Amino acid sequence: MRNIQKQPEPISLIRHRCSSHSDYDNYAEKDDLRTSLVSEQRGICCYCMQRIYPTLEKMKIEHCQSQSPNKFPEKQLDYTNLLGACLGGSGKPRRDQHCDTRKGDDDISFNPANSKHDVERLFKFPGSGRIEANDLQLQSEIDDVLNLNHSILVNNRKAVIDSFTQILRLKKVRDVDIPKYLATWEGKNGAELEPFCQVVVYYLRKKIARMK
Repeated sequence: MRNIQKQPEPISLIRHRCSSHSDYDNYAEKDDLRTSLVSEQRGICCYCMQRIYPTLEKMKIEHCQSQSPNKFPEKQLDYTNLLGACLGGSGKPRRDQHCDTRKGDDDISFNPANSKHDVERLFKFPGSGRIEANDLQLQSEIDDVLNLNHSILVNNRKAVIDSFTQILRLKKVRDVDIPKYLATWEGKNGAELEPFCQVVVYYLRKKIARMK
């Protein structure tokens, strides 16, 4: 998981919010919203960091705080509460669901788009492929609410870091060049982010810290 910097919201969402009797269900221009969310998230899911695309068939619009009537209905058109998520095993048994699909109306205590939460500080990405937190509540939210340590996701993250470290060894990358790799995986070039990018970012930041 990585921090998301929110960009200006779609004009169509602003107009809809200002219209009479507006709610999320009767917002007809959700394609605008999908495009904005995928763009600001640089092409990856807000939670698991798999690739997403701005279509109904390739992503979900996530309400970080649930829009359900008994939860946070006032947040249903709040752009700061809206994120782009992968399909998360939609249609599969609950044990194989993750991200927004698994979360449903459950609560989590963090929002990747809230700079005060700084999710990059809250979570660790060890070489095992798991996501770990020092806080027991956060770990429970990762494991039980979002199911981000499902074996498929763990294996995918481990494959990414194993492949990257092998490249470093084969190319005999010098320590002085490590910051360049970090800038690329952080997306400093403005391009789409690589799926599961934060696993490599975490590894490189630790490596640079040890070099100092």
